[in-house]
Amino acid sequence: MKNSAKRLKKVLGFWDIFCIASGAMISSGLFVLPGLAYAKSGPSVIFAYIIGGILVIPSMLSKSELVTAMPSAGGTYFYIERTLGPAFGTFGGLANWFSVSFKSAFALLGLGVFAVLIQPSLTEMQIKLLAVLFCVFFIVLNIMSVKFTSRLQFFLVTYLILVVVYYCIRGFGFIDVHNYVPFSPYGRKAILSTAGLVFISFGGLTKVASIAEEVKDPSRNIPAGMIVSFIVVTILYASTVLVTVGLVNGNELAHSFMPITLGARKFSGSVGQVMVALAAITAFVTTANAGILSASRFPMAMSRDKLLPAIIQNVNKRFHTPHISILLTGLFMITVILFLNLENLVKTASTLMLLLFIFVNIAVIIMREAKIQNYRPSFRSPMYPWLQIAAVFAYSFLIFEMGKVPLMITVYFVAICLVWYVLYVSPRAKLRRSAIMHIVERITAKELATDSLGGELKEILRERDDIVEDRFDRLIKEAVIVDIGYPVTADEAFKMVSKKLSPRLDILEEELFGLFKAREELSSTVIHPGLAIPHIIVDDNHKFDILLVRCVQGIIFPQAKEPVRAMFVLIGSMDERNYHLRALMAIAQIAQEEDFEKNWLKARNIEELRDIILLSNRKRGDVSP
Repeated sequence: MKNSAKRLKKVLGFWDIFCIASGAMISSGLFVLPGLAYAKSGPSVIFAYIIGGILVIPSMLSKSELVTAMPSAGGTYFYIERTLGPAFGTFGGLANWFSVSFKSAFALLGLGVFAVLIQPSLTEMQIKLLAVLFCVFFIVLNIMSVKFTSRLQFFLVTYLILVVVYYCIRGFGFIDVHNYVPFSPYGRKAILSTAGLVFISFGGLTKVASIAEEVKDPSRNIPAGMIVSFIVVTILYASTVLVTVGLVNGNELAHSFMPITLGARKFSGSVGQVMVALAAITAFVTTANAGILSASRFPMAMSRDKLLPAIIQNVNKRFHTPHISILLTGLFMITVILFLNLENLVKTASTLMLLLFIFVNIAVIIMREAKIQNYRPSFRSPMYPWLQIAAVFAYSFLIFEMGKVPLMITVYFVAICLVWYVLYVSPRAKLRRSAIMHIVERITAKELATDSLGGELKEILRERDDIVEDRFDRLIKEAVIVDIGYPVTADEAFKMVSKKLSPRLDILEEELFGLFKAREELSSTVIHPGLAIPHIIVDDNHKFDILLVRCVQGIIFPQAKEPVRAMFVLIGSMDERNYHLRALMAIAQIAQEEDFEKNWLKARNIEELRDIILLSNRKRGDVSP
């Protein structure tokens, strides 16, 4: 697990996630794109936005599952690297960083278009310098405080939503229904094609997964924040486009790069135009702010895995933020704003985003099919695997609709990533067993040397669930575990247990076996179908031990109707009676967990059996050292 000194501070809650996700979505897709989309499909552009929203649902649900299982910095990069290995991880991390950084830079330049409405004398260079100024401001803000960054995002997004809601409510009364006729002049194919165009507007929704390490209760807050944000923004998109189409003449709308501003002028004159222009500037600012926040976590996560230089992972001791990664991301964006032509690069960023969405859905399939014991998402994507498979085909179709130029640039980008992997990553990256290797193992029936991914997931789960190790956990970590591969009687099992415990307790095997036999004759220790807790008292002081037994084919107890497959053996001295009772309570809580028996039987080795106990959701608390 990563050094605790380099961990990021958990400061973000549900509303922070909602505002970051919403701010990342609402920009050009709402204030610029409706006019271009209308030119392609006419009034049916309303349905195109709804379909575009539907297309992002599989990725939202898949990433919700992955982020609740692996709430670590890096988001999509982390999932790709852990499922497919460092070669794909190198592409995933750099593609994420490239895509989000370019779109954020584009958003900062986009605010200049609307700034001209307020100050018409602005030149192109002044617009670029204004974008750079905002970028520098957000770099400093992100370095100083993630919490303050999210607070600013909250106020900006709140203002933005209020303006858009006002626009929809006020503008609805001025709608001309004749503007909706004919509703679909270019046919159904045009609607689907336009849906692919506007789908990119929803791409920022899932970027919040990259800041999961900084979220309090990520298992609840990230899926809830994304889902609520998706619903709210989809409704805002559809409502705003519905009202705008009804307000503005079709010919005028199809040639406008500021359609919402045009609509506001229809019912509020210049005041409405300025109000919407300010909202548009706010939208681009929130997208850029959220972009720097999320994009900067990709290089940091890659640096932790030795895919980038080690200095990038540094966390500021005062502010608890990845200052080097933030500076690197900000400087890259400033370079893009000042010197590069964004049009084709933004299309390329969209193509990369679609590729990453494909990988996210594949990652869910791989993680599920790898059957890794410690893959325990608190949210599971419904309709698995058909939803993920459908998404892969849909996104593949959209990629080929992007055109030849972005596809060619993407090919070059992949080649650059491959060169970086061969020259820099391969000699340095730690050999880690990715999830796909677990699937290979299942197919070939070969045991690989290590299971570093399972161990890493265990540490992630401990942090996610705030598991604070107590005495019971420490006993389990040191406990002997006996895994019996054939049916046995209770006496045979007790003989095995006695042989294992004898050297640990410095008590003769025969004496221990006699104690187990006597205890079982007194009353059966089978407390539940399939579960037994034999417990004996030994003559000593301050002595307590636990031994675990699994027998998939069953231990036959004379008085039990069903074979016992899980046995917790407790041995303690008389002065440990109080703790003995607490240990029994802990075992009872573990055994009552919904999937305990299933997980216990399918665990592939002793360490997976141990992890089932160590990662349980029981109530913890020490009573003695």
